[in-house]
Amino acid sequence: CADEFLAHGLKPTVAQCNLSFNHKKGTLRGMHYQTLPAAETKLIRCTQGAIYDVIVDMRPESPTYLAHIGVELSAENRRALYVPEMFAHGYQALTDGAEVVYQVGEFYTPGYERGLRYDDPILEISWPLSATEMSDKDRNWPLLESILIGV
Repeated sequence: CADEFLAHGLKPTVAQCNLSFNHKKGTLRGMHYQTLPAAETKLIRCTQGAIYDVIVDMRPESPTYLAHIGVELSAENRRALYVPEMFAHGYQALTDGAEVVYQVGEFYTPGYERGLRYDDPILEISWPLSATEMSDKDRNWPLLESILIGV
């Protein structure tokens, strides 16, 4: 797997593995990322149930800055999503009991942690369901409008 990643210009490093279990359909997690020098790659796979997975380009110099893509990951379709450094990541459970495995390229480093609001109007993410469950932390990330002033 590491050789295949390297052959495609992707970082194969795994610093930690995370497992997230979502009891209720509609649960929303994200949007999370870490800044340099602790920016992380992620490989995301849904091993039970299904999720709608979204990544947002947070690289200011990128032609796709603030653009996002969303894909369905499920135990049935067996797809995985590679999340590059400086991309915010989040997902919504499409089924009760959705289980998500993350392989993360850097350790969690609180001082470099950042987040985006899932419903930020600048991002225009169309989540497939109403958000039924969410942490206070994720619900209260600032809107981009308030942090982009002067950038």
